[in-house]
Amino acid sequence: MTEQLKNAHYDAEQIKILKGLEPVRLRPGMYIGDTSTRGLHKLVDEVIDNSIDEALAGFCDTIVVTLHNDESISVLDNGRGIPVGINKELNKSTLEIVMTHLHAGGKFGGKDSAYKYSGGLHGVGVSAVNALSEWLIAEVYKEGIIHRQKFSKGIPLTKVEVAGTTDKTGTYIAFKPDKTIFNDTSFESKILADRCRELAFLNKGLTIIFKDEINGVEKDFCYEGGIASFVGFINENKTPLHEDVIYFSEEKDDVIVEVAMQYTDGYSEISYSFVNNINTHEGGTHLTGFRTALTRSINDYARKTGILKENDSNLTGDDVREGLTSILSIKMTEPQFEGQTKGRLGNTEIRGIVDSACGENLEIFFEENPSTAKTIIEKALAASRAREAARKARELTRRKSALEIGTLPGKLADCARKDREGTEIFIVEGDSAGGTAKQGRDREYQAILPLRGKIINVEKHGEDKILNNAEIQAMIKAFGTGFGDMFDIEKARYERIIIMTDADVDGAHIRTLLLTFFYRYTRPLIEHGMVYAAQPPLYKIEEKRERADKWLKYAWSDEELEEYKKEFEEANKNYFIQRYKGLGEMDWKQLKETTMDPKSRILVRLNLSDAEEADRVFETLMGEEVEPRRAFIEKHAKEVTDLDI
Repeated sequence: MTEQLKNAHYDAEQIKILKGLEPVRLRPGMYIGDTSTRGLHKLVDEVIDNSIDEALAGFCDTIVVTLHNDESISVLDNGRGIPVGINKELNKSTLEIVMTHLHAGGKFGGKDSAYKYSGGLHGVGVSAVNALSEWLIAEVYKEGIIHRQKFSKGIPLTKVEVAGTTDKTGTYIAFKPDKTIFNDTSFESKILADRCRELAFLNKGLTIIFKDEINGVEKDFCYEGGIASFVGFINENKTPLHEDVIYFSEEKDDVIVEVAMQYTDGYSEISYSFVNNINTHEGGTHLTGFRTALTRSINDYARKTGILKENDSNLTGDDVREGLTSILSIKMTEPQFEGQTKGRLGNTEIRGIVDSACGENLEIFFEENPSTAKTIIEKALAASRAREAARKARELTRRKSALEIGTLPGKLADCARKDREGTEIFIVEGDSAGGTAKQGRDREYQAILPLRGKIINVEKHGEDKILNNAEIQAMIKAFGTGFGDMFDIEKARYERIIIMTDADVDGAHIRTLLLTFFYRYTRPLIEHGMVYAAQPPLYKIEEKRERADKWLKYAWSDEELEEYKKEFEEANKNYFIQRYKGLGEMDWKQLKETTMDPKSRILVRLNLSDAEEADRVFETLMGEEVEPRRAFIEKHAKEVTDLDI
C-alpha cells in the first residue's frame, strides 16, 4: 500500500450527499445505459414513453416526434397533460416536481395509479432527460391554458408560467442534449423513425408522426393490424410457409398477452419481445413462457396426430423456432425490469401466465388449422434432422484456448501480441488485397484474414452447411468466440473486427453477407461494438509533376474531391484523378496510410440497426422474391451516382 493511500482521510467530510438531479449528471450511465449514440437516443425513448403511457391509458391517439434543424428534439401528444397544480408536500407545481425529482410521477401505486400499464415505472425518465439536456422546455395544454416552464441541465430557469390559451390538451417536451455529457449529440433520423414505426405497430390504431426538419422528411405511422402487421412487415421479403399470420390476444390475471407469429422457409429465428411497449431485447420470464408453450404445444400436437412416433425424441426449442418470426407483447402492472434500461423482465409469475395463455391458444389454433400445423411440424422435423449434422460440424469450430495457435486457419496472418487489448483483425476481400494488407499492417497488433470470394448466404442454408463453409470456418476459428449457442465473448481473440472490402458493388455485397452472418450467428460481437467497416478512399488526386514534395490528396466523397480540385486549380497545379474501385489498386503504403493506420484512417462502428438494415436489404436484393427487388430498384434507381457497367 502506498504512503499516500495510508494517509488518506476517511471521515464525515468525505461523505457526499448528491441533491436533486446531480446523481444523473454525475453517473448518467446508471440512468440511460451510456453516453454513446445508444444513450443519446434513449433520451428520446424516455420522453416518447410518457406519451405512449397516455395512449395505453386511453387518453391519447396522436404523437408527433420532430427532429429540428438545431438538432433538438420535441415530442407532442394530445393526452391529458402533466398536472400543473401545486403539490402541498413540496409547495411546488407538480410539473416542476416531475421534471426535477427522481422517482416522481403518476406511475406508482400499481392498479390504483394514473397508469394501469406503463413502461416508465422507475419515475426517472423525463427528469433524467432534463438533467442531461443543455436546455429543455415543457409545455402543458390543459383546461384551455398553455403552461410553460424552462430548464437548463435540470435546473429551473423560470417558474411555471401561463403562456397563452389553447383548445388543445396534451404535453409538449422539447430538449437539446448537453454536449458536455454526450460524445456526439447528433441524432440519427433512421433510428428515430424506426422507433416510431415500432411503437405504432405495438399500439394498434395509434398515429405517430415523425418529422425530420434537417432532411425534409415526414412519415406517418399507423397500423390497424398491430403486431400482426409488424410480423408481415418483417417478413415482406421472405417466403412464408403459411399465408396468414398466427395472432391471438388474451387477458389473464390483469396481464394482457398478445402474440403474432409466422414461419418462413428461412433458417433463422427473428423474435422480439415487449413489455408495456418497452423492447426487452434481453428477453425475460415472458419470453421464456412463450417459448416453453410453443415447444410443448408443437410436440403434443405432433404426438397426438402420430407425426411423432412413440420412439421418436421430442423436438427441441431450437427445432420448433427455426424460420419463426414472432412478436410477443404483454401489458402488465408493476413490471420488474433489470435496470433503468429495461433490457430484461424479471417478474417470476409472468412465465406461468404467458405459458398458459399461449399454450391454450396454440392448441386451439392447431386443432382448427391442421394443414398449417403439419407444415410447421415438418419444418421442425427437418431442423431436427439437420441438428445432428450441425453438431458434428460444430466440432470444427471448437478450440481449447482463445490463443491456441494450432487451430488457427492457415491463411490467417496473426498479430504478435498475445493478449487481445488493442488488437484488430481485418477481414479482407480477396487474396490479392489480403497480400497488400499484410504488407501494410503493423504486425504487432494487426491481423489479416483474406476471404476467397463471397461467403455462403446464411439466410438460405441450414447450420450444417454454414459450418461446412471454409470461409466461415476460418472466421470462427480466427475470432475464437465459437458460434451460435457456443458463443463466448470472453474468448474473443481481438478487440476489433474490421471488414475491409472494395468500394464497389461486389464489395458492398460481401460486406452485407458478412454483416448478415454476424447478425444471425455472432450477434454479441455487434452488441459489444467490436465490428467495424473500413472506409477506403474513393479517389486519389495527385499533382502530375514528379518531385518529392508534390501534392497528393485522398477523397472519401465527391464533395471532398471537388474541394481538393479547387485547391489544386487555385494553386495552378496540374493534376490527375484516380477513382479507386478496389483495394488492389492501391500499393501497400497507400492502403496503410488511408485505410489501416489508426492515425489517419476512417472506421465506422457498426450497430444492430446497421445489421438489421443490411439483412433486410440483402433479403430484398438477393432473395428469391422478384417483386420486392423490382420495387426497390425502381424506388432507388434515381439515387445511383456511380454505376459499374
